[in-house]
Amino acid sequence: MANVSVAAEWQLLYDRYYRKPEIYQMKWKHVDLSRNKVACASFGGPIAVIRDDSKIVQLYAESALRKLRIFNSAGILLSETVWKHPGGRLIGMSWSDDQTLICIVQDGTIYRYNIHAELIEPNMSMGQECFEQNVVECVFWGNGVVCLTEGGQLICIFDFKTMKPSKLPDVPGLAEDDLLQPICLTVREPKYTMSGIAEVLVAVGDDIFVVEEDMVQTIRFDEPSVDDSEMQNDDSGNLIGVVQKMIVSPNGKFLTLFTHDGRIVVVDMETKQIAIDYSCESALPPQQMAWCGMDSVLLYWDEDLMMVGPVGDPVHYFYDEPIILIPECDGVRILSNTNLEFLQRVPDSTESIFKIGSTSPAALLYDALDHFDRRSAKADENLRLIRSSLSEAVESCIDAAGHEFDVTRQRALLRAASYGQAFCSNFQRERVQETCRTLRVLNAVRDPAIGIPLSIQQYKLLTPVVLISRLINANCHLLALRISEYLDMNKEVVIMHWACAKITASPSTPDSHLLEILLDKLQLCKGISYAAVATHADNCGRRKLAAMLVEHEPRSTKQVPLLLSIGEEDTALVKATESGDTDLVYLVIFHIWQKRPPLEFFAMIQGRVLARDLFVAYARCHKHEFLKDFFLSTGQIHEVAFLLWKESWDMGKNPMASKGSPLHGPRIKLIEKARNLFSQTKEHTFESKAAEEHAKLLKIQHELEASTKQAIFVDSSINDTIRTCIVLGNNRAAIKVKTEFKVSDKRWYWLKAFALATIKDWAALEKFSKEKRPPMGFRPFVEACIDADEKAEALKYIPKLSDLVERGEAYARIGMAKEAADCAAQANDGGELLERFRKTFVQNAIFDTLLMPFQGAS
Repeated sequence: MANVSVAAEWQLLYDRYYRKPEIYQMKWKHVDLSRNKVACASFGGPIAVIRDDSKIVQLYAESALRKLRIFNSAGILLSETVWKHPGGRLIGMSWSDDQTLICIVQDGTIYRYNIHAELIEPNMSMGQECFEQNVVECVFWGNGVVCLTEGGQLICIFDFKTMKPSKLPDVPGLAEDDLLQPICLTVREPKYTMSGIAEVLVAVGDDIFVVEEDMVQTIRFDEPSVDDSEMQNDDSGNLIGVVQKMIVSPNGKFLTLFTHDGRIVVVDMETKQIAIDYSCESALPPQQMAWCGMDSVLLYWDEDLMMVGPVGDPVHYFYDEPIILIPECDGVRILSNTNLEFLQRVPDSTESIFKIGSTSPAALLYDALDHFDRRSAKADENLRLIRSSLSEAVESCIDAAGHEFDVTRQRALLRAASYGQAFCSNFQRERVQETCRTLRVLNAVRDPAIGIPLSIQQYKLLTPVVLISRLINANCHLLALRISEYLDMNKEVVIMHWACAKITASPSTPDSHLLEILLDKLQLCKGISYAAVATHADNCGRRKLAAMLVEHEPRSTKQVPLLLSIGEEDTALVKATESGDTDLVYLVIFHIWQKRPPLEFFAMIQGRVLARDLFVAYARCHKHEFLKDFFLSTGQIHEVAFLLWKESWDMGKNPMASKGSPLHGPRIKLIEKARNLFSQTKEHTFESKAAEEHAKLLKIQHELEASTKQAIFVDSSINDTIRTCIVLGNNRAAIKVKTEFKVSDKRWYWLKAFALATIKDWAALEKFSKEKRPPMGFRPFVEACIDADEKAEALKYIPKLSDLVERGEAYARIGMAKEAADCAAQANDGGELLERFRKTFVQNAIFDTLLMPFQGAS
């Protein structure tokens, strides 16, 4: 009998059953859909209602001011606001995919509201064309809209996220003179088009155009009639006739047309073949058309809702009150003044169980449970009949339970599945648990207080993540948290949204008390971002609460920027230095640098080693003057001196600092300033003396360049200066440098010998060697000659070397093996020098002969 009562509610459309269970008795009062514009969100979303200003209606005990009211699907008021926007009549409104209410008025202005009836700034516009010509019709799809103006222009927003209006190409017949023709619009969503961009279908008279972003095409359909040959040629338009209303199927493959002669025509968009052609009793266009899943089309006139299928007679549903059709992926929700129903095709699993006279395995299993509850042996008989198909029967019961809205029937079907599962060893046990988990979630959100009547197919398409997002946007945080915990999902999003909403809703709660409330919940989720909550608190003007919250943020990368934004620079600097992250420290340094006076900034970083060192490293490269101020303020005079000295070197790299340039004057002054600063500290006596001599050397070099007119002296060393003077023949200048800088005689001989050898002035070199006995002997002269590859000149000085080892090595370097051997034999070094020479002169046997006495001694 239970099966009979369930199936008795069904309607048969050819060979398919449809059912229309009541989901809710509407909780609202004094809402008449015929007097209002209504926008219903898909997936059981909210319902927006506002009095229709295009109709003359009688006001009862209500204000003349219009109110935008938002209800859940059970008719419970969620929020409301007074509508007082300029711009003319409200042309259309619809919910976007993210549940933002889009309202378009006559001049093309777009007003956006969230689910709490709060206006989202800024207001947008459909463009200048809409403002000048006025909008007469809007067609929305998931995340976009197309508007038709009085001038026949089509303006489209393809994505509400970008809000960029685009003017579509002109459509023939949409000129102002032709607007008396029947015109209807519909949209094929981007996900169903080849180009990935929405296609606007426009019917003008008996022509149908497909309008894309940059082109317009005419589409024609084939009439499946035996009298095609007798009809007019295709030049007169489509054989279907004038189209008065049209819609696209949920999968974008079919187009439903209502023609001027009262026919419903369903056309395949790809093949252009007609799939359904049914003549209605009335030629008046229906007020609403909608697809019911993918199996039938609904048409609504006053008090009559007709459902047309591919084959067979239509099914009629009669209403004595206005209704709104809300298409869903698996059916249509029917909203009236008093209730909400869901019209859908009966799922195959449900039909196999509850169809009158059904003997399917699932029906027998469901019946077996009934016998089992009545302690009848018939239960065992039914199980034996379906033993081979028991798994299939259990699966059908589970699937049917998922599609039910009635909790009692869900429980009965799941009990039948569990009963059959006990006798089925190869069935996956998790299947029942998974369905139970899903149904618990669906039953929780279907509660009238929540008012989201999702079917299981809609739930799977929407996904739990999006469902939880919609719950928290509706401030149903507790249910969202419980669902997240139940499904083992991340709770962070829920708790964070709750915390932000709590801060917004508690303007008068003391910061300390509100902090305790927030921490009690925020600590439930490890790794939650306290910084994000603190940012919201700061945006709400609760800066003290934000500072208290951010103290609990464990991640410095999120903590430090927020501390800076709320003016807690000292704390931010401490946290950044404690983290050891140099990027964070630099972020704080630059922020304080711009915000604080220099002395205050210096005092803040002086006590923190990492911050101070990083600042100094940066300033050395880019901000010398500022770094000088820092060193002076901290008493580091020697560091200022080093900076001045470095600046003088940098100035020397200037290409203008040559040939007696006046830049040498500032350089010397900088070095003298550095010397004065060095002299003020006892620890830097050496640097003071070095700076003094550097300045003196620069002056001499500058004078030399001025006199010689050659830019080859400045920034060279004392040795190079003396050598260059000798090379140029300016002995007097060389002697002056030697005397001025107290160059020793030993170094003088080395420098002059090599300088003379460089210019190959051998006579002058010989004369120089005879002036007086060289303090280091004749080795500098030997080295200079050998270095210049002049063996003959070297032989003048090698015999004068007093050290036998040096003399032998000199002979060896110029290739005189015999003389080198003689010196090595006379040297009292145990044959070590001979051994070295033997390795040098491999083919010379003289060294082997001389080494024999030493080898015998060893």
